[in-house]
Amino acid sequence: MRMTDQRRVIAQVLSVASDHPSVEDVHQRAHEVDERISLSTVYRTVRLFVEAGIVESHDFGDGKARLETVAEHHHDHLINVKTGEVIEFSNEEIEKLQERVARELGFKLVDHRLELYGIPLDGGNKKETK
Repeated sequence: MRMTDQRRVIAQVLSVASDHPSVEDVHQRAHEVDERISLSTVYRTVRLFVEAGIVESHDFGDGKARLETVAEHHHDHLINVKTGEVIEFSNEEIEKLQERVARELGFKLVDHRLELYGIPLDGGNKKETK
């Protein structure tokens, strides 16, 4: 893939994102850096990045594709259904359980995604687990 200046800006926006932005969010952030970047350019570039395995696209139930760069370490997601906030977490017990379930069903687990959807128990204060 040829890395044009516009693709480079879009890649930078995605790499520094601490949230899971939609394509529209990425466009807004990229447009602040380079006003020539159109929404269609962002859509095409994101599609290329997904196909190349650089970016993952998630559907967290809000009707928008949410994006993140492919992480070095596996993590799962907890989505606050009230606010749309996405919390990344890792839990070794869950990982072992998924492998055990696959093995008991006669499979070797090669990949998985876990997305949990919930509402805060304490009115919004959350505990981050990494």
